[in-house]
Amino acid sequence: MPVTDPTADIKNAAEVSAPPLPRIDRRSLNVPNCITLARLVLAVGLFAMISLGSSWIAAAVMFVIAAATDALDGFIARKYGLVTTLGRILDPFADKIIICGAFLFLAAKQGTATEPGSGINAWMALIVFGREMFITSLRAFLEQHGRDFSAVWSGKIKMALQCAAVTASLLSMDPQFATPNFIIGRDLVLWSAVAVTIYSGVEYTYRAYRILRA
Repeated sequence: MPVTDPTADIKNAAEVSAPPLPRIDRRSLNVPNCITLARLVLAVGLFAMISLGSSWIAAAVMFVIAAATDALDGFIARKYGLVTTLGRILDPFADKIIICGAFLFLAAKQGTATEPGSGINAWMALIVFGREMFITSLRAFLEQHGRDFSAVWSGKIKMALQCAAVTASLLSMDPQFATPNFIIGRDLVLWSAVAVTIYSGVEYTYRAYRILRA
């Protein structure tokens, strides 16, 4: 008498009911995804410029261009129906790389007696990095189980303030901008970005808690 696996029917049923994974084909290399890839290239260039301490104004311009591509690729993808699986993976990855990377690299620029620092401390970079990684993991878990965990306004405001904070930090290390008034403005933007980052993280975490309790 042949021995049957008692879990075989369960496995077969799971395979039948589970939706197939979406494929990534050559159509994924469209304009929005190429823009996203360009953002990753710009991010690498930005990190090199911060490490070398070359032109802070040029670095700020590069960051602004890279950050602007985030809105551009999403707009083109939605307007022309070019949303792809590759884009859904690459876009948030590129966002996290450029923001978290910029904070981490700028945290190393504490300044000297003759050169101004970025104003970003290690704990600020840790808060930004930790929040982004935790919420990204939380979103992936919930969406994997079919729960809606789309962005809310606090997340969008957080992103805008973080971009403004990085831009101000880069410019503040240039002698032309390293004035007392500009430094005060930079610090206000930095503290606002950190505060909203914390608030956004708490709000998203509470949303996830309510979803999981439902």
